[in-house]
Amino acid sequence: MASLRLYGDPALRRKAAPVTRFDDGLRALARDMTAVMHGHAGVGLAANQVGAAQRVIVVDLSGGEREDEAFALVNPRVTARTGSFADEEGCLSFPGLRFPVRRALEARIEAQDLAGNPVVHEARGLLARVLQHEVDHLDGVLFVDRLPWRRRIAMWLKLPGLKRTYAKQKAA
Repeated sequence: MASLRLYGDPALRRKAAPVTRFDDGLRALARDMTAVMHGHAGVGLAANQVGAAQRVIVVDLSGGEREDEAFALVNPRVTARTGSFADEEGCLSFPGLRFPVRRALEARIEAQDLAGNPVVHEARGLLARVLQHEVDHLDGVLFVDRLPWRRRIAMWLKLPGLKRTYAKQKAA
């Protein structure tokens, strides 16, 4: 099974490539990603967070409580944003860190399902936030990149220490 990549892993900064093959390998990746997300009590995960450079995300707002809530989106892109609100946000690749991040209140996401069929999500609130966060990951953008500049400067001073801590955790 795939393992979660933590801050400092170069895979998190790589822009993911579009998916062109909708096969068993893609479905297996989505299953592995969902297992990793649930194993870390997450509500969303992007493929590059498990080292796969493909434009795939998985989402489950129930946090694994209801299996029928989980879904995968392939080649997702945000095509519209409306409104704005700041709310606390975290990331599985930054365990224990949470910061207020400003995102669109509503977002339209166009994507494909695991069979390659087009799907559209008109999302609001938490779902809109999670989808925007995960699409950012596919573009190599991390949630700390969205922090206000003063908080980002303070955060960047802490990141080398976090990188060392995560490297030690991974080595153990």
